[in-house]
Amino acid sequence: MNASAAIRHLTLSPTQLIYLGVLAFLFLLAVIAGFFFLRRTLHSEPAAEGDASKPDHPDVESPAAFMTASMQGVIEKLRAQEKELARLHLLAQERAQETERFSEEVTRNMPTGLLLVSATGTISMANPAAATALGAGLLQYRSYKEIFGAESQLAWMVTACLRDGRTFQREEVEHTTRNGEVRRLGATISPIYRGTRSLGRVNGAVAPGEAASGQEVKITGALCLMSDLTELAALQKQIRWKENLAALGEMSAGIAHEFKNALATISGYAQMIRSEAAPGEIHESAERIVEQTRALTHVVTEFLRFAKPLEISYEAVAMRALIDHAAGELRDAIPECEVSCEGAFEEVPGDEALLRQAVLNLARNGVEAARGAGRAPKVAISGSIEDLGGRKWQRIAIADNGPGIPEQDLPKIFLPFFTTKSDGTGLGLAVVQKVTLQHGGSIEARNRTGGGAEFLLWLPLRQEVSPTLFPSAAARI
Repeated sequence: MNASAAIRHLTLSPTQLIYLGVLAFLFLLAVIAGFFFLRRTLHSEPAAEGDASKPDHPDVESPAAFMTASMQGVIEKLRAQEKELARLHLLAQERAQETERFSEEVTRNMPTGLLLVSATGTISMANPAAATALGAGLLQYRSYKEIFGAESQLAWMVTACLRDGRTFQREEVEHTTRNGEVRRLGATISPIYRGTRSLGRVNGAVAPGEAASGQEVKITGALCLMSDLTELAALQKQIRWKENLAALGEMSAGIAHEFKNALATISGYAQMIRSEAAPGEIHESAERIVEQTRALTHVVTEFLRFAKPLEISYEAVAMRALIDHAAGELRDAIPECEVSCEGAFEEVPGDEALLRQAVLNLARNGVEAARGAGRAPKVAISGSIEDLGGRKWQRIAIADNGPGIPEQDLPKIFLPFFTTKSDGTGLGLAVVQKVTLQHGGSIEARNRTGGGAEFLLWLPLRQEVSPTLFPSAAARI
């Protein structure tokens, strides 16, 4: 190693530099003092013999005293500067620690999830919001593929970021938690670069991965920001559904009304022909026309009920009395049906007639499903009060002992005109969903573990003007 290389590798602390400066200054003062002393000695005359006991001339000792005093003053100044440097160093350390504590508090309390992934794929830092969004516990010092899933879209994005330096902004991805819950996440992922001194250039040009300033850029990790958009996506879905219902009602209400009038005319003429014709082919044909027009009139009536805007007169509805009333109507209409009611019910704001019709339609569906499977129909209606999302909800579960709903039909059962019954219109559940949405609630269907289907109806205990975030799928279980 040559001298220049040795100098580059030599590092001294501030205190060592101070002491080195003091030694150099003392050496310089000693040289100056020796020079003055030698000059005085060479130019002074020998003292007389009678003056042998006389002390030396004061001028001879004055340079040494001056230099001693100067050295003492310099040492005091250097000590004061050393204390000041120590104070400033301590103050800088305190400021750095305070900044670090503030950064940790901001990261810990920020609502957006934050993950730092090292180049080796290990999560080096994660805040509580990230753990909540991912539905996981401890994230730090674990592999991102273990948390996201090796084949997930999030894992693929982080891999592309670490390997190729790709940046992803405001991407919406699905993440499945360990509990099997599917969440919609918004993610922004960007690489973390660090510059290092370039080892050389290729043919005088800047080599790949090397900055123009001679610094080689290296990816040392990835920064991941994520937000849980599950509730927002559910709200957007409900809003789109309301908009579609409104558009459908405006477009088709007038047509259906005219169609219903035409059916009434056809049915009237068919009934007149049937009454005047003798028994035979014409009489039977007129009878079929009357039957078909009645069926079509029923479909049109249900469609108008579904399509036209609901006029809700809000009042305090006692849900316990409403459930008991609906159960009584069901027992009177179908005596062989076994209906049970239990749980907690409170008052909700809404239209009593519409809510009773919605509950009754769900219970009748369960009865028809059980009878269609050749079983003695049983319907269980249970209620509970849930505190979710900072709001209280009336949860009503209506379960039956039928065969359940085919898995491929679950996403479609609330669509208009979708039905699995030969004589169904496919509008009953669509009307129930419309009533629920108009009351600021939500509805879902699922199959029970022990058999049969279950409909979950959620109604807010307090009416709000602003859009409502409905309970998530995980909370509604």
